[in-house]
Amino acid sequence: MSFRARVLAVVRRIPPGRVATYGDVAELAGRTRAARAVGNIMRDCRDPGTPCHRVVAAGGALGGYGGNLHLKRELLRAEGLEVGIARIRGFRDVRWATKSTKTDQPRRTPRSQRGKKQNL
Repeated sequence: MSFRARVLAVVRRIPPGRVATYGDVAELAGRTRAARAVGNIMRDCRDPGTPCHRVVAAGGALGGYGGNLHLKRELLRAEGLEVGIARIRGFRDVRWATKSTKTDQPRRTPRSQRGKKQNL
């Protein structure tokens, strides 16, 4: 299966009222560092059955959507999301991912604390 087909399959799984970042989609499609490629695939996708409006930029910024941010904003609002001028409000609460993402990873212990006993 091509990368494009995997990307579109991932995007079709994003439920209404939830969003994923370009990087989330790239990771779930098997190419962690291909967020820009995902953006290009979203830009060129003309399939009405693929909810491209649910793919957003890092941090909940709306991203491109072929230059029609007004339409993207309204589609997301119709699904119940709170969307400002350029960003999704409460992004962490509506972010969707079926695999762990960087923000879900436990924090690493700082080097200065490694190997030291924890006072409990």
